[in-house]
Amino acid sequence: MPELQLRKTVLSVEEIFHEGGPVAATPLRRASILAVIANPFAGRYEPDIQPFMEDLKPLGLALAQRLIEALGGADQIEGYGKGSLVGAAGELEHGALWHAPGGYAMRQLLGQANAIVPSSKKVGGVGARLDVPITHINASYVRSHFDSMEVGCTDAPRADELAFALVMTTGPRVHSRSGGLEASQITGKDGLR
Repeated sequence: MPELQLRKTVLSVEEIFHEGGPVAATPLRRASILAVIANPFAGRYEPDIQPFMEDLKPLGLALAQRLIEALGGADQIEGYGKGSLVGAAGELEHGALWHAPGGYAMRQLLGQANAIVPSSKKVGGVGARLDVPITHINASYVRSHFDSMEVGCTDAPRADELAFALVMTTGPRVHSRSGGLEASQITGKDGLR
């Protein structure tokens, strides 16, 4: 496989104090990191793309580590998600190569993270934005942690690039009150409840 060519990363951290209701004693923190890399398959159909996932594993680990540090440590993380933006000369399947390297990296560094990492992907032009879905790290049915974070970069992805994103949060939505399974009720056996 061709060597991974990283052009830039974009790290964003939000602190949410309220959404129109009472000010939270501790703000919800959400962070995203986006890595913009050359797409080695741009402009052509390549039948065997799976080996590139192995090349992406170190990138996944490095991005996940930076997010964890930005949010104060693995013990602070309660939610996560991942996503891919594919430049116009690529195909959606190139974005799917991020599933394992991005998801497993977060799960590995967070220790106990049983829930599947939700994801989104799309082909888009320069400046495209992507809503990355977020769920609780141990139980996908915890409704208070259903969220999303918009990611993107003003000069990416170029037609021959991929932009891979990871997102983490420190808790539920600030004014969560929609019911359902609560984080305190997680049994942690199947990644769902």
